[in-house]
Amino acid sequence: MKQYKVFIAISIFVFSGLNLAAQKANGYIRKGNSAYDKQNYTEAELDYRKAVESSPRSYEAQFNLGASLIKQKKFKEAAEQLQSISGATTDKKKLGALYHNLGNALLEGNELEKSVEAYKQALRNNPSDDETRYNLAYALEKLKKQQQQQQQQQQQNKDQNKDQKDQKDDKKDQKDQKDQKDQKDQKDQKDQKDQQNKDQKKDENQQQQQQQQKVEKKDAERLLQALQQDEKNVKEKVQAQEMQQAKQRNSDKNW
Repeated sequence: MKQYKVFIAISIFVFSGLNLAAQKANGYIRKGNSAYDKQNYTEAELDYRKAVESSPRSYEAQFNLGASLIKQKKFKEAAEQLQSISGATTDKKKLGALYHNLGNALLEGNELEKSVEAYKQALRNNPSDDETRYNLAYALEKLKKQQQQQQQQQQQNKDQNKDQKDQKDDKKDQKDQKDQKDQKDQKDQKDQKDQQNKDQKKDENQQQQQQQQKVEKKDAERLLQALQQDEKNVKEKVQAQEMQQAKQRNSDKNW
């Protein structure tokens, strides 16, 4: 993979006419550039910061500070640093370099849409920069893949939510079916119990009827026996009276 191009401004200083603060800042810039060339980016950052302290309006010190931050993978801080000086110059070449580096910082920070816009802005200021054009194509491709992955993730989330909803609906259906079965079982049990109670009551009524019938039969038998006994008593009484009368008639004849 082609390395991203990171610009660093190497200033050419004209010492005549510079004030003391500018001369001091230029000294720190030269020192920082030397450390930067030796890939000692932490030391370069410190020198560039000293240059900014000496001359806060120094575009070169501010720009080079942003480049050193990128090299240290401080991408968010680098992007903020470069954005802060985007309005400090109208020089198209400088603006092309600034937006190129800003695009690199945003790209490495995975802010792909912003990096694409930064590269486009760099090309507006420096259309002939093939390095920026290459980085823009790379950022666009990476952005496309990211969007595809996001769409896939959204679809997966959607499918997962659907699966979860289906599972929830299945559980609800199972619960409803179980509730319906439980209700049916309870109703069947109640009906069965009611039928048992009804049968039991019927049996009890039948037993009571049978017992009543037995009692009535015995009472009828006793009544019949009593009537038969009364009839017998009456017959015996009549017979006794007839015998008594017969004796009296016989006695009358003897006289």
